[in-house]
Amino acid sequence: MNHETLKKMNPLYFLSYILIPAAVTAVCFWLGYTFFHDGGAGAAILFMGPSFLSILWWAFGGKLLFKAKRKKLIREFQNSGFRPDQTFDSDFCTVLVDMEQGRLGLIFFWNPFKNYILPAARITKIWTDDGKTGAGVLAGSSRVSFLFLIDGIRIRVNTFTSNKRWRMDTEYILTGISKADLMADVLTKAKERSV
Repeated sequence: MNHETLKKMNPLYFLSYILIPAAVTAVCFWLGYTFFHDGGAGAAILFMGPSFLSILWWAFGGKLLFKAKRKKLIREFQNSGFRPDQTFDSDFCTVLVDMEQGRLGLIFFWNPFKNYILPAARITKIWTDDGKTGAGVLAGSSRVSFLFLIDGIRIRVNTFTSNKRWRMDTEYILTGISKADLMADVLTKAKERSV
C-alpha cells in the first residue's frame, strides 16, 4: 500500500503531453521552411505530418494511455488481494473500492504512471456536489460529482458533465446525483471498515 502523499498531477507528464508534440511540430515547420522554400512533397510532409500526429495525440493518445494504466491498476488491485466491490471511471480519475477491507485504488489522468492503493481511513471528508447554479426556474447544472479529501487533497470525480446547463429535474442531472450519492455512501462505508 502507498503511504506517500497523493499526487493528482505529474507536472513533467503534463508539460510533455502538451509541449513535446508542439515542439516537434514547430521544428518540422522550421525544417520545411528552411529546406523546402518552393514547397513540394517534402514540405507537405513536414508541415502536415507532425501537425496531424500532434492532433491525434492530443485527441486520443492520453485517453488510450490512461485506459491502459487503468487496466493495470485493476490487475494490481486484484493481485494484491483486494476485491474491487465498486469501480467508478471518470474522464480524469478512476476509483476502485474494496468495501470488505476498506481500501481504495486510485489513478489520475494527469499522473497515469502512478497507481495508489491506500486505506480508506485516510479520507477525511466525503460529499456530493450537484453543481446547482441559479434560482427558481433558472436553476440548473452542467456538472455533478462526488468529492473526497485524502490528506487534505481534494479529489473530484465527475458523474455527469455537459457543455450546456441542464435543469435540476432532468434525467441527466438526477442520474448523476444518484451515482454521486451512491459512491459517497460506498466511500463512507469503506472508511468505516478501514483499519
